[in-house]
Amino acid sequence: MRPLSHDEEFHRYAAGRAHGLRSTAFLLCGDWHHAEDLTQTALLKLYLMWPRLEHHGGLDAYARRIIVRTYLAERRLIWRKRERLTDLPPEPVAPSDVELEERIIVRRALAAVPPKQRAALVLRYWNDLSVEDTAEALGCSVGTVKSQCARGLATLRQRLGPHFTLKGGAVDA
Repeated sequence: MRPLSHDEEFHRYAAGRAHGLRSTAFLLCGDWHHAEDLTQTALLKLYLMWPRLEHHGGLDAYARRIIVRTYLAERRLIWRKRERLTDLPPEPVAPSDVELEERIIVRRALAAVPPKQRAALVLRYWNDLSVEDTAEALGCSVGTVKSQCARGLATLRQRLGPHFTLKGGAVDA
């Protein structure tokens, strides 16, 4: 049996991880189309580095880090260079599905959280990373992750109001 080529290895990795990476990207940006673009950009960057990477347990963390850094880089430039226009109205919420409605409310509130805080919240609570792993993915200190998460959760609580409780103190999106 011949060993897999770099392209075959990458294809297997990407096929198995694309959905999870896209979900992380969606929670960061709040738009499925933009999340797909972020995921494709991240996979392209990962593909270009693939032959030089050691294929141990760190690939998922590295891919998440690429998505977060790409998202944050776009957010720094977006206010100067781009305007996001749409001709579509917001998607309607099914009134009978309370859980879906709560998720939409939380995601809208999450969209109001500043980008770095949102990235910390998504990695820490959605991807269930430790504080240390989140700090590594964001390229910052553990203390910064803790303060960004605390500020982000405070913003979420403020946006959601006192009647809405976050399960476990975190985002249940």
